[in-house]
Formats: sequence, structure tokens, C-alpha cells
Amino acid sequence: MAITNDIDNPAYVPEEASPQIPIEGPRVTDLNTTFFEEVRNSYNQDKICSILCHLFNKDCRDNSLIHALDEVWEKSYYEGRFHLLDGIIYHRTKPTCAMTVVDSSLINLVLKKCHDSTNVAEY
Repeated sequence: MAITNDIDNPAYVPEEASPQIPIEGPRVTDLNTTFFEEVRNSYNQDKICSILCHLFNKDCRDNSLIHALDEVWEKSYYEGRFHLLDGIIYHRTKPTCAMTVVDSSLINLVLKKCHDSTNVAEY
């Protein structure tokens, strides 16, 4: 049973609110389409992300798959905190969404390109 979209739900969004998902991230990077393909492909190697992609691609509630998620991930799923956009999983917290990157080499690449670079402006 999914948690309803009411004020007691930590992921509550008023019905009249804009359906836009506020995704925060680097505004200008030299990450190319290959990076995003690698993120998508890495989901196949991660149990949780693989389950989430399968659930979203089936567009149904397969209880056996949902219960295969770890407790914290299952709770977030029921609260409607995950979104799949262009094959990329985003996890929503109250103000924003963050891209889910599970491969450590891709995480390091993001840190190098978007954080450690001398050309990056701090926001």
C-alpha cells in the first residue's frame, strides 16, 4: 500500500503545485552523453537501481520487487521520492532532486569535472 499524498507524508506535494521536478546540478559541465549512458548502464550492476528501473519501466506495482528493496529504499519508493527521467533515477528530497550515481568511477569523474576543476564557479 502506497502512502497517500497528504500533509503527513514527508514527500507531500500540494495538488495545485507545479508538476516540475526541481533538479539541482552543475549548470555547465563537459560531461557528455557517454557519461549519462554509463550512468544508465551502471544501474544493471546495482541490485537496488536495477529493481527501481524495472518497476518504473513496467509502470506497475510488483510487490515482490518492491519488497526486494532495502528498507530505506522501499520507504522512499512508497513515499514517491524516486523519478525516472530519460533512464536516469533521481531521488527527491524536500527541496530538490539528485541524480542517482552508483558507480564509484563515475562519482569520481563528477567530483573531478564539477567540483575539483579550477574552471568551476561555486554556487
